[in-house]
Amino acid sequence: MTAPNASLASASPYERMALRVQKIINAPPAQRTRSALLFKQPDESPEDWRRLLDEIAENDNVTLAWRDDGGIQLFWVVQSDD
Repeated sequence: MTAPNASLASASPYERMALRVQKIINAPPAQRTRSALLFKQPDESPEDWRRLLDEIAENDNVTLAWRDDGGIQLFWVVQSDD
């Protein structure tokens, strides 16, 4: 079995960034409020950051709000199965 750090070490910079953002979004406080505050890290590529935000924005019921401090406020709505 591969160690988690070994998998992360072999991941591309984009994949590592996506995993970081996924952890933020999946954190219990974000899930309760259906929102997350995201910031690009200094070592992350601006192109990869834009790509990730574009991919997130493609999802239905997701809103991205650009903040003055450079952060991205992410909001989502969970649709009921009614």
